[in-house]
Amino acid sequence: MGSVSTLLHLHCGSKTFLYKDFENLVKWIKGDLGNSKQRKKAEAIKYLIITGDLVDGIGVYPSQEKELAILNLYNQYKELMNYLQMIPDHINIIVIPGNHDAVRQALPQPAIPKDFLEPLYERDNVTSLGNPSWIKIENRTFLLYHGTSIIDIISRVPGLSVEKPEKALKYIMETRHLASLFGGSTPIAPETEDNLVIEKAPDVMQSGHIHVAGYENYRGSLLVSCAAWQSQTEYQRTLGLTPTVSKAFYLNLGTLDINILDFGAE
Repeated sequence: MGSVSTLLHLHCGSKTFLYKDFENLVKWIKGDLGNSKQRKKAEAIKYLIITGDLVDGIGVYPSQEKELAILNLYNQYKELMNYLQMIPDHINIIVIPGNHDAVRQALPQPAIPKDFLEPLYERDNVTSLGNPSWIKIENRTFLLYHGTSIIDIISRVPGLSVEKPEKALKYIMETRHLASLFGGSTPIAPETEDNLVIEKAPDVMQSGHIHVAGYENYRGSLLVSCAAWQSQTEYQRTLGLTPTVSKAFYLNLGTLDINILDFGAE
């Protein structure tokens, strides 16, 4: 078996953050959970990739404060770091921000400031990048994108839905631009160079944002929409969005075979 990446999307700090389920994931990665076959599987993990929304943030959507377990943004990140610091040092942690994180909303987003993730920045196995980011992991090229524009794409392109976010990722690859539908709800920074153009096809394109798991191979590129570690919020209910929760993508970097592992505590 080749090296393995585990792909995630979090939202720590929310009342609906599934702490027990995420603890199950961390325990499994550490080798403290599962039978011998399952622990053997965990031993192959070399990378943990989080595509934004590490925390739930504050003031992101109407009445969000009613759904927060932690009302201080710094404390949300501290809670998250309590978990991530338990990840073994031999596993490389790669993070980018999302629209709930402590960075500007407009794309492209810079990396999460050191002020919020200082203990993690001090670890040699943590890489904090902007959104979007291109990164090469062993022999595979990854395009990491939180997925902010996917809501606009789904609402305006016939035949797309939140139930199949991988189809929106396919549309993104077809248009070769991460936010091609200008004028919607996706904020775009007025920069001199368009950094949202997809000039080459990645081996893997990973997103979060929609909270619905899905994946598809498009012309040799594996397109992945990650599940969330947050159960349905009232705001999601008003949008008719039913999230996929407590599931981690387990990606073999050699073959690009992918499995979805369930860490639900129930």
